[in-house]
Amino acid sequence: MLIIPANSLSGGFDVANSCRFNDGSSDYLNRTLGTATNKKKFTISVWFKKCNNSNGQYLASAGTDVSSVIDDLSIHSSQALNFSGYESGTTYKLRTNALLRDTSAWYHAVVNFDSTQGTDTNRLKMYINGEQITSFVDSTYPSLNLEVQFNKNVEHMVGRNLGGSLYMDGYMAEFCFIDGTALDPTSFGEFDEDSGIWKPIDVSGLTFGTNGFYLDFEDSAALGDDVSGNGNDFTVNNLTATDQTTDTCTNNFSTLNPLYQQGDNAFSEGNCKVVLEAGDGTKGVASNIAVSSGKWYFEVKQGSSTNSVIQVREASDKEDDLSYYQGSYAGYQFNNGNQYITGNSSSGYGASYADGDIIMVALDMDNDRVYFGKNGSWNDGDGNADEANLNDYAPVNGVTNAIAAFANSNGSATATAEFNFGNPPYANSSSVSDGNGFGNFEFAVPSGYFAICTKNLAEYG
Repeated sequence: MLIIPANSLSGGFDVANSCRFNDGSSDYLNRTLGTATNKKKFTISVWFKKCNNSNGQYLASAGTDVSSVIDDLSIHSSQALNFSGYESGTTYKLRTNALLRDTSAWYHAVVNFDSTQGTDTNRLKMYINGEQITSFVDSTYPSLNLEVQFNKNVEHMVGRNLGGSLYMDGYMAEFCFIDGTALDPTSFGEFDEDSGIWKPIDVSGLTFGTNGFYLDFEDSAALGDDVSGNGNDFTVNNLTATDQTTDTCTNNFSTLNPLYQQGDNAFSEGNCKVVLEAGDGTKGVASNIAVSSGKWYFEVKQGSSTNSVIQVREASDKEDDLSYYQGSYAGYQFNNGNQYITGNSSSGYGASYADGDIIMVALDMDNDRVYFGKNGSWNDGDGNADEANLNDYAPVNGVTNAIAAFANSNGSATATAEFNFGNPPYANSSSVSDGNGFGNFEFAVPSGYFAICTKNLAEYG
């Protein structure tokens, strides 16, 4: 079965926030549920955007013993969606043949569990983006009237497995657990009449049951708040206010793309932070949303580096062109403030920048130019960053579909950058949005420029 990723659409129900889980900082939520009124019937629904394809990740788990008594909803190391339970051996398992490899897309998973059904295949159903999955690499259905760990009076976790060795690395939104009812995906989403794309609907009117909960992540100070009306709040572990984002299944923001990189680089913070391995112009990464028209804005917080280049470049370039030696691009260099453009041509441009500086990038695809600035001021073309408004620009030659990029220009040291396409992986001292009210930036977005997200792309892209 071909899995079509859910995309963000204008109109209809809007999901305001998601929670960004970073496996490197062991982010998760946990709660021990109360005594269940029904241990044989429940529903799990969650929207998620995963950030890597290199390991297994856990959306949710429940149980008492990581080695023998545990249930989980997870992404297997093969990138298949997996729902399984173990209690002195496998009690049930569904693992999809379809693989979820797209790190730029939002997916919706629904698990429908009802062990009271007479037919074994009706006792456990799995759906992705509104479609029931029927092709599995591994399938063991629950026995009649089986009581599993989900919905028992045991510890439940969101974003981590019970033993704490595997975590979610990505975004989750609209996490719903329904106690006592096995629901179809139409309780949580619908197909758009025009595009046929699966999209979320308002779930606030559902009956969640005694242990049910609804995590909407709309309170940055309490990301574990249950808004179902039951008060089944989760304890927050290692998540902070900056982990609340507006990157959601109804407005998908650009991030860095681990599928489009050169070198063995380290990604974190929802693919908004990267550490490039050492390499003299041969290590780099690009973002995952290309723009061919319109005016766009993003910021980059410079991390530790001896030298690196922030770029916009042609999306169709090969991965091994992610440097200032090859491909079509325009860039702004760390150590001297020079601009680098297609053909490895260098010239004086703006101020050099240092660790901790925030670089502003204003990309004008209608006129094939990009403006760079530093810490609130724009470069003047004469080696300074002292302009209050857009001033001197670097020409974007040969770029018809532009993506943001970052390259390492030093052969002996790593280079670190944190990209803010509207959801910073760091705490801003201010919060400035674009003219449509999207994004959370440190500095003022120039008039007519917008954050790179699907709602803006639908209007200006």
